[in-house]
Amino acid sequence: MTAPTSSSAPSSTDLKGGFAQVLLATVASTMGFWAWMAISPLQQTYATNMGLDEGQISLMLATPVLVGALGRIVIGAMTDRFGGRKMFTAVLLLSAPAVLLVALAGSINSFPLLLVSGFYLGVAGTIFAAGVPFSSAWFPPERRGFANGVFGMGMIGTAVSAMATPRLAQGIGYLPTHLLIAGLLVAMAALVWFLMRESPVWQPSRDRLIPKVIGALKLPVTWEMSFLYGIVFGGFVAFSTFLPKYLTTIYPEVDVLGAGARTALFAAAAVIARPIGGVLADRFGPKVVTLVSLGGIVTLAYVVGQQPPEGVLTGAVFILMAAAMGLGMGGVFAWIGPSTPKDKVGSVSGVVAAAGGLGGYFPPLVMGATYHPETNSYSLGLWLLVLVGAFALVVAGMLKDVGRK
Repeated sequence: MTAPTSSSAPSSTDLKGGFAQVLLATVASTMGFWAWMAISPLQQTYATNMGLDEGQISLMLATPVLVGALGRIVIGAMTDRFGGRKMFTAVLLLSAPAVLLVALAGSINSFPLLLVSGFYLGVAGTIFAAGVPFSSAWFPPERRGFANGVFGMGMIGTAVSAMATPRLAQGIGYLPTHLLIAGLLVAMAALVWFLMRESPVWQPSRDRLIPKVIGALKLPVTWEMSFLYGIVFGGFVAFSTFLPKYLTTIYPEVDVLGAGARTALFAAAAVIARPIGGVLADRFGPKVVTLVSLGGIVTLAYVVGQQPPEGVLTGAVFILMAAAMGLGMGGVFAWIGPSTPKDKVGSVSGVVAAAGGLGGYFPPLVMGATYHPETNSYSLGLWLLVLVGAFALVVAGMLKDVGRK
């Protein structure tokens, strides 16, 4: 693994107010994640109104994830150059029209337009890549696991979307719901522009975008962390996107609102576990935390594949799986900072974040392709998760730890 780059740690005086800035970034990320996942909670409505089959549903759910993943490479590198304040504002403002386009597609029941708008909606998912270098710059190296863990809690936006979107659509209507989300994005962009400020130790990178990304790709740590993050965060994104569909298919007694509530609990468990993973990584080293995470994912994915009866046991298994993924997210990103030259943290984080998003793109497509209607089972897709997770466990065990803090 790439050796850590030595740099003098900034004093606590230099970084006064950093926690408040990271919290503001977390709230902004929450809004971005809500918008990014706006299609998934209403997938049954789209499927019914547009007459979609299993493959079309999977493609609809996966499209925003793909763009949100690949776009993170660009946003991460641009954050190194322009700073978090400008990039957060830009992503939030660009996401609002995407939400309105989704609203138009759903209102006229156009599946092609829904795919196009879902593609555009992926912009909202790139917001994560702006927050990692921004948050890291506000804390000394030994506390960056904590900083990124707190910022990572912004993925609670997936829980907000799963819980609030279908209820708002049922309560105030489909179109007003999307108008509300778009309005909140614009309001959040204004708050970021006027209240967010860069860390006093942050310095803009003048490197060109493409060479900067290529430079990140030349680092072994980029590929190592990309693979691991593709499992832990990719699994989270995949389940957050596909879980409403999975639950209503495997357990017909679960309705749309019930599936949304369960998905929200799944997301909340991962959100709570993520900063814990960062703190534990700061204390015991990220390798230990990542190994525990992957071991939990493999074990619990196997249990899910057995399709236990709907009830407390099934709910507990999904919540524990989400917690294992959250620990891994905190562990992997705590691994990046000490192992990466500081002028490449943004670009490396962007590539790794993109890999995490890509890890969430393929599973819904695989689940749709491997579904057996005769047995009403997604077991083959879940077995693939078990096998890939087991391989990741071996890879993580072979990597060099950056040491305990």
